[in-house]
Amino acid sequence: MIAGHFGLAAGVKSVERQVPVWALMLATAWLDVVFIPLYAAGVETIAPAPDATIGYGGGIIHADYTHSLVGAIVLSALLGAAFGWRWGRRAALVIGAVAFSHWLLDLVVHREDLPILPANLGNLPKLGFGLWRLPTASMVTELALILIGAWLYWRAAREAAQLAGGAKTLRADIAGALALIGGIAVLFADFTGFLG
Repeated sequence: MIAGHFGLAAGVKSVERQVPVWALMLATAWLDVVFIPLYAAGVETIAPAPDATIGYGGGIIHADYTHSLVGAIVLSALLGAAFGWRWGRRAALVIGAVAFSHWLLDLVVHREDLPILPANLGNLPKLGFGLWRLPTASMVTELALILIGAWLYWRAAREAAQLAGGAKTLRADIAGALALIGGIAVLFADFTGFLG
């Protein structure tokens, strides 16, 4: 799930207007942002799932640090704290919560590859509900996040433009359309295997 994370962040922006949209988009992808250098270094890996075809949801992700439950909580708290000094406590909590929402959404789609503790210490059971085993259901769920997030974002942007005098409603309409088109494009690229 990539685009669904961004759909959720767009929806949050409609409610938390004081937090910049770029910060919410960074927060929603934060676990993956930290994952990339660890993946490049071979510390965290992705292996093909034996029950899947190549493409959308076809991997077992061995992200035992960034995507462990405790690791996700720590990384989310660090990101929230990093932004809190600039925008205040509420923004810090929102950014931290959006960053942690990544793990919660991954829990729904991932196979059982999300550890509880970093490096899977204690060899505890790994978590994941495995919606990726049903690619169409997974895609529909992600599309719903995109549609709802883009609609909420557009509605809030239009309302803000009307309060400012209505002259910027075209910009709000364009922003909403770009959020929707961008989300669907990312979902299509992910589903067709273009992104991985």
